[in-house]
Amino acid sequence: MRNTVTIFVFVFLALLVLPGSIQPARALADPYPAMAPLDEYLMSKDAEIALARSAAPASVADDATVMVLERQGYTTAVQGKNGFLCYVERSWAHDTDHPEFWNPKMRAPNCFNAAAAATIAPIYLMKTRLVLAGKSKAEIAQAITAALDSGELPALAPGAMCYMMSKEQYLNDGVHSWHSHLMFYAPGDVAKNWGANLPGSPMIAANDPQSRVTTFMVVVHDWSDGTPAPPMEH
Repeated sequence: MRNTVTIFVFVFLALLVLPGSIQPARALADPYPAMAPLDEYLMSKDAEIALARSAAPASVADDATVMVLERQGYTTAVQGKNGFLCYVERSWAHDTDHPEFWNPKMRAPNCFNAAAAATIAPIYLMKTRLVLAGKSKAEIAQAITAALDSGELPALAPGAMCYMMSKEQYLNDGVHSWHSHLMFYAPGDVAKNWGANLPGSPMIAANDPQSRVTTFMVVVHDWSDGTPAPPMEH
């Protein structure tokens, strides 16, 4: 399992950090060359609320704000009171160079703390608005860059983190649900500063140059419902 995870992380990092190096191969076998019909990305409201809340333990998720994707964009379905924000990300949460940017099967329940809700979620929500407006991947990337440069999108707040502990998550075609995990965010490309991705290190990291954030992932033992999650083998 550890070898499988290592391979996944290597591929994930390559897709994020070295998109230019794999463009010729991708052009020959791009599994999702364009956005699917919008209906393929949508869910029923009740099912989406439940899936979003499954990102975190009930002690966190039950009092969180929940947003759901509708035809016009994300709307608040449940107003919370603990500062957390849960929603289900679709495939455009990926970097625009990712080969599964338009994969309609992706469902990634996230539950952000207040710092991440204020500074990480706006990037994804802006991407969603651009996607629903019919913008191309190049236009989306340019708009995100401009918004970060101008301050329209806020700088990353200290202490930003996220729960991704749903056993129902579908992250991509290669790993599907992968592992129950927590994510922590830091500005810039700082994986080395945390000792991430080194032999024997439990810390996994991926840098997204478009959002200018490094995401650190720590695998945990249980799914959000308390049942055992598959361990990472060393």
